[in-house]
Amino acid sequence: MAVTPSSFRSDLLAGKCAVVTGGGTGIGRAVAEDLLRHGARVVIASRNLERLEETARELSSLGEISALACDIADDRQVKTMAAAAQERMGRVDLLINNAAANFIRPSEMLTPVRWRKIVDIVLNGTFYCSLEFGRRMLEQGSGRIVSIVAAYAWTGAPGLLPSAAAKAGVVAMTRTLGAEWAARGVLVNAISPGPIDVPQTREHLWPTPEMQAKVLSSIPLDRFGSEQDVSSLVLFLASDLGRNIAGEVIVSDGGQSLGRGALDMLSELRAVRAKPKGA
Repeated sequence: MAVTPSSFRSDLLAGKCAVVTGGGTGIGRAVAEDLLRHGARVVIASRNLERLEETARELSSLGEISALACDIADDRQVKTMAAAAQERMGRVDLLINNAAANFIRPSEMLTPVRWRKIVDIVLNGTFYCSLEFGRRMLEQGSGRIVSIVAAYAWTGAPGLLPSAAAKAGVVAMTRTLGAEWAARGVLVNAISPGPIDVPQTREHLWPTPEMQAKVLSSIPLDRFGSEQDVSSLVLFLASDLGRNIAGEVIVSDGGQSLGRGALDMLSELRAVRAKPKGA
């Protein structure tokens, strides 16, 4: 049965205050919407203030939401954003590190400029946000930090070297902060989504039906994930349901990172063995 927002109590996060980076579109927007539906007050942040404000207007009927412009690759902007978020909400109980950047390019064609651009956003930006909000959470003795990563952080992926290296750093950061801060009331975890079939991914990652079918064939569950799959895990980790989880990366990819090739090989082997001898 598919998980829906109604699967959780509507007051699951009542009284909690959350910041979602990259909250104007995609997964970030879905997370912000679900947080609002379950009682949290939300600040969404990214570089595009116009898009953020449009999203905030569209979601305002669900609860209290506001927008803050911030380039998380700039530690000074992160300090300013964190201070403004705390001033608006009084405290921050939950940080979702969702802002990201990516492009597909053969590694030999990379330039230092493009490398730094991805690493500055994905790795350094996640560190700046985690540090600024983490310090505040440590002072208040409680808080949750959830970062969005990808399985290629540990498997690697051709054409995605800067993002894979940066996400691997975020995974290491998650485990380290999870170990350091858990005893002080701040739980740090990550979520690794699999392929999500939305207009953006169709345009940039699988623009043809043949490419889409090839990606789908790599998923043992035989279906794409959804933004709701991710936001439901955020709700779980942000609530008391996830109170015993620290420094973990929860994978939600339909089994893709486990390897569909081995599954196909097993199926072929079974088919061969099922044939009568001499056939």
